[in-house]
Amino acid sequence: MPLQKFHYKNLLLGEHDVPLTCIEQIVTVNDTKRKQKVLGPNQKLKFNPTELIIYCKDFRIVRFRFDEAGPESAKKVCLAIAHYSQPTDLQLLFAFEYVGEIYHNPAKKVNGIDPGGGGGGGISSASGQQTPLFETYSDWDREIKRTGASEWRVCSVNEGYMISTCLPEYFVVPSSLADQDLKLYSYSFIGRRMPLWSWNHPNGSALVRMANIKDVLQQRRIDQRICNAITRSHPLRSDVYKSDLDKCLPSIQEIQAAHIKLKQLCVNEPFEETEEKWLSSLENTHWLEYIRLFLKHSAELVYMMECKHVSVVLQEEEGRDLSCLAASLIQVMLDPYFRTIVGFQSLIQKEWVMAGYQFLDRCNHLKRSDKESPLFLMFLDCVWQLLEQYPAAFEFSEMYLTILYDSARISLFGTFLFNCPHQRVKESTEFAISKNIQLGDEKGLRFPCVWDWSLQFTSRDRLLFHNPLYIGKSAPCVQNGAVKTFKRSKKNYSSTLRGVPPALKNGIISEQEFLPRRNSLILKLKPDFLQQTESQSNSMEQYFRDWFAKPVDLHGVILPHISGTQIKLWKLCYFRWVPEAQINHGGFITAFHKVSLLADEVDMLNRSLRQYKSNSSLQGNCSDLDQSRMYFRANSLNDTSAAPDFLSSSFPFSPVGNLCRRSILGTPLSKFLSGAKIWLSTETLANED
Repeated sequence: MPLQKFHYKNLLLGEHDVPLTCIEQIVTVNDTKRKQKVLGPNQKLKFNPTELIIYCKDFRIVRFRFDEAGPESAKKVCLAIAHYSQPTDLQLLFAFEYVGEIYHNPAKKVNGIDPGGGGGGGISSASGQQTPLFETYSDWDREIKRTGASEWRVCSVNEGYMISTCLPEYFVVPSSLADQDLKLYSYSFIGRRMPLWSWNHPNGSALVRMANIKDVLQQRRIDQRICNAITRSHPLRSDVYKSDLDKCLPSIQEIQAAHIKLKQLCVNEPFEETEEKWLSSLENTHWLEYIRLFLKHSAELVYMMECKHVSVVLQEEEGRDLSCLAASLIQVMLDPYFRTIVGFQSLIQKEWVMAGYQFLDRCNHLKRSDKESPLFLMFLDCVWQLLEQYPAAFEFSEMYLTILYDSARISLFGTFLFNCPHQRVKESTEFAISKNIQLGDEKGLRFPCVWDWSLQFTSRDRLLFHNPLYIGKSAPCVQNGAVKTFKRSKKNYSSTLRGVPPALKNGIISEQEFLPRRNSLILKLKPDFLQQTESQSNSMEQYFRDWFAKPVDLHGVILPHISGTQIKLWKLCYFRWVPEAQINHGGFITAFHKVSLLADEVDMLNRSLRQYKSNSSLQGNCSDLDQSRMYFRANSLNDTSAAPDFLSSSFPFSPVGNLCRRSILGTPLSKFLSGAKIWLSTETLANED
């Protein structure tokens, strides 16, 4: 296959740059002596390497040859990379060094943009919204008002992290719970993590996250008080349904084991030898099985809130791992706002970053955590499954999800760097004191925010984040010279499906009008799975039957199809670096390209109609339509031009190049290090043997 000539350009990284926090393992090889060694920090290297292999956390394999480098230079390079990619302290990560430089030199910028504001530049929606960071009282208050949670209030009892260091300073609690009660109850919860409100359904049902109560003697009394407060916050005073996620879902250790098996399968060398048994090997990883379990359990909790009108409490030992994933999936299924770019980013900020998901440990940024587990990747994979099944319901594309996963491995951004907000404040304050940085009234250093995508990509490249199939809540159209808004209600959207065979409604091939089959949502559930009565199980079964029998409302609830082949492997994310798995001029990008051209033609038609019929004042109001929203643009109406040569199933990533895998002999490292200096600290490391 010819080399791919195109890949998206990250403004922070060169074509072959690998962030140090993305390095999984470093292997040195000596071909002559037939030796190889996995390099750890501060280890000795007793042979002169002829090749360096870098295994990355994003499934990349990067190889360097030392054919044109001296033996000592090769050894220094290998030891230097091993040393700097495995820091012993959080403050040794690049983000601290960079931000310290910014504070000492305020005029310094990244790509000409000031990153100091932390959250000043998220992707704007059509209405110009910015991504809320939920660091302030007002962000939480606006979310309460957006969801209509009138019986809930923003609590500031943890201001200054006085109660719990793993909770945000501000969070939402039932209005009937006083601050003094919260302080008293907090001692009984693991990590003093009091119940956290996540979201409110229009029918009044609330989604709440809660850690386990460690005080056995007080457990029943406190649990009853909390549940009573949640019940009083419901307009119908409905009961509370508790889901013990530790019993219902796979553990973080099981998820990590599945991820390791998946990675071994995808980076196996030679890749061709696994082809015959590949599907069975994939099944043995249990990765897709765990995705199915998360989607299924989340859908069942959607039923409890949507149909039974009861509040749901997600209970977990510490309340900061499985509950992050489950709470986020439930909200993506229930609330179309979280299927927009800004909404999705606010969801991650609210349910992961501020709720204390341990990014530092789970992503293993310091390479020394025994708590590593790819829960965030599994969440993005679950969202991709929904995007694959309902492409018109999501504003963002799968490229956006993949790049978001990659951004968690770039140690410049504070978003995915810490275990909790308090750790950011504590560590950055200590760093500021050691570097004589004056913080003033700021609570710790302000790190660049990942939601400011302009730090990484040009405005043109950011268009790849937008899904051309997305049907927004309202679509502007021109009628008799005036711009009108067409509201896509469930009724008129359903009319567009007339004439479509029943088997294709809802975007899938039906199975004998959804006859029950293994792993189907409409099967009668096991009594020990949700501990429901027979009548409740029948009611849930009927709810799913009724829902799947009707055309989907893209701006309402969406439920996953989880049977058989409907749970797929996310090929763009896991296969993009495997040359043998690439399809030239193939993959989803071919449809993405065609749909983008069609959407751009529609915009061109709108502009033409506006120029023909509208007056100057109308043109002023519609200036936003004069710029294309699509990355791929039509040259003219009825554009039938062929797809670009650089399109492949790995677009916009570049899997084939002179540094990729064993099919390439390798590139002399001296080509990239010409004129570069080797740090003095590596001189000592090289001479230790």
